[in-house]
Amino acid sequence: MQIDVTPKNKVMIFSLNLYDEIKWEKAEGYGEGAMRKVLRDEKGCKTVLLKLPKHFHMNAHSHVNAEQHFVIEGNYTINNIPFGPGSYQRIPANEEHGSFDSEDGVLLLVMWDPVKSN
Repeated sequence: MQIDVTPKNKVMIFSLNLYDEIKWEKAEGYGEGAMRKVLRDEKGCKTVLLKLPKHFHMNAHSHVNAEQHFVIEGNYTINNIPFGPGSYQRIPANEEHGSFDSEDGVLLLVMWDPVKSN
């Protein structure tokens, strides 16, 4: 679907409610039971809703781009630091983070920033 949005005052506001039309899909690389809805995937930027199952565990890792998390519901820990609903964190590019654990499952908004070129 193409939508023409004309910027006004050099600020573009884009809002579209297609939540029910975006299907949950398997979140590759996150293990059994992890699901995601991809909200944006363009030019190195990615925004997803990420649903992690009960008893989730992921080892420490890093990314070439910065990553942001906002907890919508549930909870998880990173290096034994707890994050619950309303928690936000930003992880800089190339910084090892994890391990991640969630006993009861968690729903996150995850955003990856574009990779900066030197």
